[in-house]
Amino acid sequence: MKRHLPYILLLAFILNACSNTKYLPNNQKLYLGATVKVTDKNISKKDAKAVVSELSDLTRPKPNASILGLRVKLYLYNISKGKKNFISRFINKWGEPPVLWSTVDVDNNATILQSRLQNEGYFHAMITPDSVIKNKTAKAVYNTVTGPPFKIKSITFPTDSDSLDTAVAGISKKSLLRVGDKYNFDVIKNERLRIDARLKEEGFYYFSPEDILIQVDSTNAGPYQVNLYEIVKQETPDKAWDIYTMNKTYIYPRYSLKDTAAKLDSAIHYNDYYVIDPKNTIHPYVFQNVIALHPNEPYNRTHHNQALSRFIDIGPYKYVKNRFDISPKDTLKLDAFYYLTPYPKKSLRFETLLRTTSANYNGTQVNVSWRNRNAFKGAELLTVTLMGSTDVQFGGQNNGYNVYQTGIQTSLTWPRFISPLNINTNNGYLPRTRLQLEYDLTRRLKLYTLNSFSASWAYLWKQDVHISHELNLFGFTYTNAADITKEYQDSIIHTRNPSLKHVIDNQLTFGPSYSYTYTNTTEDYKQNTYYYNSKIGLSGNILGLVSGADTLRGKAKSIFGTNYSQYVKVENEFRFYHKLNANTKFANRIIVGVGLPYGNSTIMPYSQQFFIGGANSLRGFRARSVGPGSYFPDATITNGSGFIPDESGDIKIEATTEYRPKLFSIVYGVIFLDAGNVWLLNSNGSQPGGAFTRKFLNDMAVDAGLGLRFDLTVLVLRTDLGFPLRKPWLPDGQRWVINQINFADGGWRSNNLVFNLAIGYPF
Repeated sequence: MKRHLPYILLLAFILNACSNTKYLPNNQKLYLGATVKVTDKNISKKDAKAVVSELSDLTRPKPNASILGLRVKLYLYNISKGKKNFISRFINKWGEPPVLWSTVDVDNNATILQSRLQNEGYFHAMITPDSVIKNKTAKAVYNTVTGPPFKIKSITFPTDSDSLDTAVAGISKKSLLRVGDKYNFDVIKNERLRIDARLKEEGFYYFSPEDILIQVDSTNAGPYQVNLYEIVKQETPDKAWDIYTMNKTYIYPRYSLKDTAAKLDSAIHYNDYYVIDPKNTIHPYVFQNVIALHPNEPYNRTHHNQALSRFIDIGPYKYVKNRFDISPKDTLKLDAFYYLTPYPKKSLRFETLLRTTSANYNGTQVNVSWRNRNAFKGAELLTVTLMGSTDVQFGGQNNGYNVYQTGIQTSLTWPRFISPLNINTNNGYLPRTRLQLEYDLTRRLKLYTLNSFSASWAYLWKQDVHISHELNLFGFTYTNAADITKEYQDSIIHTRNPSLKHVIDNQLTFGPSYSYTYTNTTEDYKQNTYYYNSKIGLSGNILGLVSGADTLRGKAKSIFGTNYSQYVKVENEFRFYHKLNANTKFANRIIVGVGLPYGNSTIMPYSQQFFIGGANSLRGFRARSVGPGSYFPDATITNGSGFIPDESGDIKIEATTEYRPKLFSIVYGVIFLDAGNVWLLNSNGSQPGGAFTRKFLNDMAVDAGLGLRFDLTVLVLRTDLGFPLRKPWLPDGQRWVINQINFADGGWRSNNLVFNLAIGYPF
């Protein structure tokens, strides 16, 4: 009996949740929603299905939310309503009040639905409302007769010879209206917006969409057809008929609401614009790549919006507003005024966070950042960040081997290319040049200390809203180990694992890298969205070739006593998101990375190798615990050493798919499947099975699991519970794990479950 008690309680809850109607006031009925029925045979099944879907979304009000037919939120409201204790008030926040049949105006809904159909060309549409009432529930039914849709027979564009009519007729080839299409009022409205947008590119600054009239004639078109006539309204204001060109542009870099004077007499002329900055807060040349409207050129809205975007993109300014005035000397010219409100020049930011890593470490991190948004009066962003963190493990394989890290990072970013070549991008995004210097100290108790120095000079720019580039013209990293303990040295000898030795090898890398990114994932209205990133990194290539570096032949080359790394590294990541509906999507990711050491190196430097496992990777395995290949340290090694090394490789393949439904309120669920591994490019005797071969698929680790996401708007808290399905280090025929979860005595247990707590989505 005790064993079945949880199921009995669950069944009782479900049955009780079904009886929400017992809480209704007298003579009230619970509204269960609306049904749209198309009874007309004049339209195809496909069109009828589209009509039902569209009209169903327009009915109001919406019924109470349900999950598998159970109105849980309504039930929570009912059981907590009127109670004042803390628990009831808390439960009530998750509930929702009943939607009553008395609040439904079926006649008004029918009018709205009929109007919608007529706007889509069903001019003879009729909606007849009805209802289905049973006990204490009620449904609305809207019987729909659409009639045949009216289609466009002909379209006539303006024929007069004045500039405005000619311009409208000249852009007719890209009209949204097409002969043979169904009449649609929304398309007509969008056509007027299209005309306005296009004319704004040709100097018609004072034109508006309301100046276009599209007349509809069904009397002379034939059965179920209409003729359309695009005309410019005769009452259109005189200014809307003229083309305006630019005259002067004035910029106010330190504007506040208290400023009312124009101060044109103090304007400094630079190139095609004037800067009014009595306190000399910024150099006038900063705006030369911002202003896209130039004297004597027709007004162009795209160039105007581009300038607004770039003013913000410079960095020091949080607001920009502008106005255009007709020039006092020429009534067909415009003067532009841009008013910029700056951020505080200097700021100090303090951040602290708590974290739990998938390697069973609990840690804290503190960041202190000082920023100067206009360091040298050229809109440079100077940032100095101090960082300190601790990661401590209580129990587990690395108990006592705590990790402490501190560092300082300084970066200087210019909102333009710093280059001997005159390079500019012709879009709304300013290019950037970044100089970055960094020092990190990592201390792993009982093991070693690592010092890392790095520097880079990079160019960053956006090609358009979807494509961005980053070119590190030169990157330099030097890492050296200190305070290596005897315990760690003994571990290297005992485990015979080269990964341990590789961690403390002095490393020197230098060379360029390039990254290309395409993404449209911010366009939530699309059913399918994508993300793709490709990166290539080089180190020591030219110097290695010139010097004839060849470690395998005993010709290792060094700089300041340290052998430098020579390699080519390529990384690719592709993500695909498919929306099943507004609240459910599939998310997929594939990662393929290859590092090719050669010449002065036989293995990739540790900082550039690939790792797998953990909260953002294979969630059924601990971080950095998989691979390389089918290698796994045997018991005689791990039992005799207090420290197990992180596993790494020169090649990485990883794939993930997730099903992400919204459950309720801010809670989202996930079911996931992960697969992947890392491999060595060259085999070594200490890690058998670690090299990449043609049978690499047989080395894939696989896991599955489920989790919850709590979307708090400012951040997403993620919990994942994963368990391995396939362990590549087991013997052939035993790698697929069958009995990971055992059910017994009414409960379950597992020795392989891995819990991950993280911030944000894994991808």
